[in-house]
Amino acid sequence: MSKPNYTGTFHMVSQDNFENYLAALDINFALRKIVCMLKPTKQIVHDPATGSMKIRTLTTFKDFDMDFKLGQVFTEDLGPVDGRVCQTTVDWEGDKLVCVQRGEKEGRGWTHWLEGDKLHLVRMKGGMDEQRGIRYGRE
Repeated sequence: MSKPNYTGTFHMVSQDNFENYLAALDINFALRKIVCMLKPTKQIVHDPATGSMKIRTLTTFKDFDMDFKLGQVFTEDLGPVDGRVCQTTVDWEGDKLVCVQRGEKEGRGWTHWLEGDKLHLVRMKGGMDEQRGIRYGRE
């Protein structure tokens, strides 16, 4: 079975429990308030043939870029987000993209999946799906 192509531009349409997730990650109060007010846009370029992906998260506050190859460990600088640097792997779990971040705080990452014209993002903490997520609509 072929994997879905995630290429597209997606605009945030809703979020659930996101501030509580940020608090559990020890993100300071002021930054949590700012982040929860943002309406990010995700621009994804995905080459299914090579497994390379570029994910740009764009906001009026800060932008964040990820450039990686599926299944390969890379160093992710989360300095603009929360000051961390971690070893990250993004790979398929069925038709979902699952990110595992290893570093000072273990068990962190996220899962992306497509459902119709929606891109779902669920953040994980402690290796568990925390059901704190964001939904994006495709442009």
